[in-house]
Amino acid sequence: MEPKATVSPADFAACDLRIGTILSAEPLENARKPAYVLRIDFGPMGILKSTAQLALDYSEQELQGKQVVAVVNFPPKQVGPHQSRCLVLGAVQGANVSLLELPRSVPAGTPVS
Repeated sequence: MEPKATVSPADFAACDLRIGTILSAEPLENARKPAYVLRIDFGPMGILKSTAQLALDYSEQELQGKQVVAVVNFPPKQVGPHQSRCLVLGAVQGANVSLLELPRSVPAGTPVS
């Protein structure tokens, strides 16, 4: 896979990357691909929802309590009846996704730089 176009440091810095703790994962009904609706705690920023195609790789129980990296300043995206308010980051290999996780716990809402 070829690298994407070059972006400036300012473009990258405009992305607000934060650590969030997954509170719950529920199946996204009527999804074209197996997915979950995630409720993620970002500490002082509150709890945000995200839809994520993780159902092939993670069970609902596995996701609960995981600390993940997410972009929290994209515009909301309507996915079926749910509004996705953040984008959880992961390494994608075909249909499989491996979440970007932290090796040690940090407070929810911690910025990533």
